Amino acid sequence: MIETPDIERPSPEVIAKLWHVSAATAAGTLHHLGIRNPHLQGPVAWTKGRKVVGPALTLQFMPKREDVYNESEYSDPERQLHRHALYHTQPGDVVVVDARGDMMSGVFGEMMLTFFQGRGGIGVVIDGCIRDYPNVQQLDLGLWLRGVTPNYHTQTNIYPYAVNVPVACGDVLVMPGDIIIADDDGAVVVPIKLAEEVAVQAGEKHEWEEFTKLRLSQGGHLRDYYPLSEASKLEYQAWRKAHHKE
Repeated sequence: MIETPDIERPSPEVIAKLWHVSAATAAGTLHHLGIRNPHLQGPVAWTKGRKVVGPALTLQFMPKREDVYNESEYSDPERQLHRHALYHTQPGDVVVVDARGDMMSGVFGEMMLTFFQGRGGIGVVIDGCIRDYPNVQQLDLGLWLRGVTPNYHTQTNIYPYAVNVPVACGDVLVMPGDIIIADDDGAVVVPIKLAEEVAVQAGEKHEWEEFTKLRLSQGGHLRDYYPLSEASKLEYQAWRKAHHKE
């Protein structure tokens, strides 16, 4: 019997603190914290208006070599490790797949993702494709994909190799249990050890940007309010106090 490791999930409190953080704010904040590029490049939003924040279940694909893997779609299903990745699903999880940017293999289809959604999964980030998209888009899931295909997962060039290991999704390292923030701008990986600081700094940025947007909408000059000049910082502090943000 195949056994695969589970992930260590961050606390619900940490996840809750990050729900107000956009992918763009997370990416900028992480850059200030020393992470040059946390954006998983390639997968884009296929469910516009959706946002997810949750720990990453990871799945790694490798190039297919017939002497190592030569199974048909339904022969010995338990050898198909893409199933095992989903077996670990807990409420709030996001599955992140290094599918090597392959555009000819549908990593998951309707039945797999129905199972994932039924177990409480909330998001799917794949550097590759799914299939059954006309039906999958009816599920209550956020989807970040390179594309869609009618082919099943091992029909052409790749096969699932490992579950809950470090993966390179969109040329970015994702560790099992890292936090994914994904919205219409794309998907960003937040290392667990930086999550609390991201939440704090992003919250502060959200607050002064709220003030900045207000002043810009009222005709204020970009020089004064983005970023805040020394004079506008004093104005901002007064605004915070007046709006009970201290």
